Amino acid sequence: MNGLHFIYFADPMCSWCYGFSPVAETLRRRYGDIAPIRVVMGGLRPGTTEPMPEAARQNLVKHWAEIGALTGQPFEPALAGRDGFIYDTDPAARAVVLARRTSQGAALDYLAAAHAAFYAEGRDVTSFEVLADIAAEQGFDRAAFLTALTDDGLKQETWRDYAISQRAGATGFPTLILGPNADGSYALVTRGYQGAEPVLRGVDAWLAGVRAETA
Repeated sequence: MNGLHFIYFADPMCSWCYGFSPVAETLRRRYGDIAPIRVVMGGLRPGTTEPMPEAARQNLVKHWAEIGALTGQPFEPALAGRDGFIYDTDPAARAVVLARRTSQGAALDYLAAAHAAFYAEGRDVTSFEVLADIAAEQGFDRAAFLTALTDDGLKQETWRDYAISQRAGATGFPTLILGPNADGSYALVTRGYQGAEPVLRGVDAWLAGVRAETA
């Protein structure tokens, strides 16, 4: 992606990213013409194979309630409370990367839909079948999307995203950066959740500085 742009390091099963979803959409509406958003999957818990222990599940439900109270986003905790639930974030991340092959906008749309499906509706987004259902709701061909989810090339593409996140130092999600600066570097907009007001204020200040440098 050339020119000014955001890079949004996120995960479709990250509760703080779900809380940040309205902010990301505000950024897209406000700055999309001058600084589009590039989505990169962070890799929250990819490849998890063991069911979440009871204590961890209960802590997760409590954590979600706290995030909901802070962000105003609705949470349906039933799925996290289910015995045997394996919190593998890789399938949902693959689905976002697959949507991204269409466009960055499609990736943002799918990410928001996956967040809502998992957190607000209690749907199991570790399931390829559920992910294909969400894709169909987004206008994709369900059968083709389902087949592509199992492709090894898509898996490798998704794990490259995780590597990019690690190299960029995006160890927590959401992480949002903006650039490039004249020297090729990027400005940190947020590491972790923030509401719209401080994020927009920071972005406006950065853009004002860029415009002053080029005036």
